[in-house]
Order: sequence, then structure tokens, then C-alpha cells
Amino acid sequence: MKNVLILCLLMFAAFMNAQDNIQWRGTDRTGIYNEEGLLKQWPAEGPELTWHYDGLGDGHSSVAIDDDKIYLTGMTDSIGYLYVLDMSGKLLDKVKYGGEWSKNYEGPRGTVTIDSGKIYIISGIGTLYCLNQKSLDLVWKKDLFKEYDGKNITWGINEAPLIVKDLVIATPGGEKHNLIALNKKTGKLVWSAAGEGDLSAYCSPLYIEEHNIIVTMTANHIIGVDAKSGVKLWSVEQKNRWSVHANTPVYSDGMILCTSGYGKGSAMLKLSGGGKLVEEVWFSELLDNRMGSMVKIGDYAYGSGDKNRYWFCVDWKTGEIKYQEKGLAMGNIISNDGMLYMYTDRGEVILAKVNPDKLDIVSRFSVTMGTAQHWAHPVIYNGVLFVRHGDTLMAYNIK
Repeated sequence: MKNVLILCLLMFAAFMNAQDNIQWRGTDRTGIYNEEGLLKQWPAEGPELTWHYDGLGDGHSSVAIDDDKIYLTGMTDSIGYLYVLDMSGKLLDKVKYGGEWSKNYEGPRGTVTIDSGKIYIISGIGTLYCLNQKSLDLVWKKDLFKEYDGKNITWGINEAPLIVKDLVIATPGGEKHNLIALNKKTGKLVWSAAGEGDLSAYCSPLYIEEHNIIVTMTANHIIGVDAKSGVKLWSVEQKNRWSVHANTPVYSDGMILCTSGYGKGSAMLKLSGGGKLVEEVWFSELLDNRMGSMVKIGDYAYGSGDKNRYWFCVDWKTGEIKYQEKGLAMGNIISNDGMLYMYTDRGEVILAKVNPDKLDIVSRFSVTMGTAQHWAHPVIYNGVLFVRHGDTLMAYNIK
């Protein structure tokens, strides 16, 4: 009996140590993971590559993980496919969902979202799919452009569907139907927000539960919308050269950090009036991440620039830049237990200590497998670092 109890406790601890990653950038879109016992330094040649899966086709989407199954998308001959792998890299299933973006930087962009036995996908050509998670059968689909007066953008729609209670949120970018909420079970329109009438801008929206609002960036604005009614609460102008705002806003303690590349920079906004009002606290052109996102740890945020070619740390409250580290390619960033995991667009994976005074690098290695751009954001799950490079998914043991 005693041995059985010990075994049960160990299994429970292992379960609690793992973190389902049901959507873009983890459980809550922050890029912050919460696993224990991960390596604080890697071997000189990098962590052990335990397996890799080749043949995903074109694409830049990241993995989502639920119930120890890995879900991700890829494109072959202009058709998008959903792949399901087990934790050893074995292909469990593969299903065609429809046409995908093939005009430039080919393949799916947005990560799938998993919720209540359903899988939600927004393709690069603007179709929102709902699939049954068990059978992978189509439950419903919506053409966001034909049905909601939107149109595609220069590099194809890049959006991970956002689930808010019984709703799935998407951004058609229409003048009337700018941001919409559909019933997640049926696909029926619940509300539509005109926003500022901008096109979509490659941004996956964020839900702020304590104020029940949705925040996203469209072509020329940051907008806040009431999650229950779709009423626009506020907007702040945010423009750059190519109308690209591919970073999900970062929220903490009543403040929202919104960052855009191509030299635009970052705006820190402060909510008041229960989320109905907003004011700018600081703005910095020096922090202009294009699509690598930032992570907030303690009183600081970390990320890389675009036009400003350095990795940086910034004081969350004041906008004061604590360091600017040059010499590395730009890229994306996630974090776990006091460590930064950086994946550059030159294919280097870097492990650094969280340190507001300097970029404190402890380990690094190069990704040699895969194809095309190094744009997919890494994911940490159950002691494994998942890195997608084009047609290849790699699993590194970091525990």
C-alpha cells in the first residue's frame, strides 16, 4: 500500500510539473513556462536531440500540446494539414483541412488552439476551422473574408484563434466586422466590433480576464473591446511602414505593453475605469520587436529589436532600457524558471540567465535541420524544448 501511495504521488507530481500548451505561446499567451528541474546549462554541443520529425511541409506555426499529444500545421502543394504526434515523435494522425497561404513565405502561420475537445485553426487565406479533437472531423468552418467583409494582407493572415469562455475570437479586418466573436460550438456570430475599420495586422489577440476585455493590434491601432458585447472601449494609434504588428500584447498589473517592428517601437498603456479607459505611460522607438514577442519577468521585459539590432531589457514601469546587447541575430523569446530561451532568425538557440543588468548567456547551439525561415516560437513541455524549423520539428531534452 505504501509503495502504491508513493507511486501515485510521483505520478501526480509529474503531472503537475508539466504544463499543457493549448495555444500560441503556452497556456496564457505570455511565453512564460512553469516547469521545474530544467537544466541551467547545456552541454557544449547543445542539449540531447531525442527525436525529430521531418516532412511537415512549409510553415511557421508553433506546436500546441494537450493530453500528451502534439498538434501543428504544415502545407504541401498549397494544402494545409494538421499533424498529430505522440511525445516520442510518432505520427498518430494527419488530416487535410483546406487551402493555405502559398504566395510568399509559404505555409501556415498561426498556431492551433485547443479547447473543450475542439481544435481551432485560422489559415493564412482567412478560413477559420473547428475540428473535433478526437476524430479530427470538421465541425464547422467560416470564410472570414466572404462572410465578414475582410480581405487578406500582404503576407497572409497570421492569427491564433482566441477562446474566451463560449466564444472564439478572430480578426477578419473588415470595415464593419473588424473583430468578431463566434459561438465556439456552432460557429454562429455572437457579436461584431467595427474597431477602427483597419485591416488585420498579423496579431493574435489577448484576453484580459480581470477586466473582461480583448486587446489586439490592427493595421493602424491598438484596440480594446468588451469581451461580452464587442463594444469598442478605446483605441490608440499605432502605425508602422508595413502595417505589421505581429506580437500579442503583454499584460501585467493593469499595464499593457504593445510592440511593433520596422522602427516603430513599444507603447506602454495603463488601464483605468475597469478597463474602459487607457492612457500612455511611456513610448520607446528603441524597442521595436517585429514578431519575436517579449517576456515580462519581475519588473522587467526582455526581447530583441528589428531595425534596432540588439537584444534588450527594459524597465516595465518606466521604459528605461537596462541593456542593449549587439552581435546576435534577432529572434523570438520564451522563459522558464529564471532562464531565457532565445531562438534567432539565423537558427541559433541561446540559453541565458534572467538578469536585468546584462544579457547573461550560458549556453548556445545551432539548429541544422529543417527548411526556410527560423520563425516558429519554441515551446517547453515536460522537460522537452520543441523547436520547429520549416518542415522539421525537433525535440531536445532539457531536463
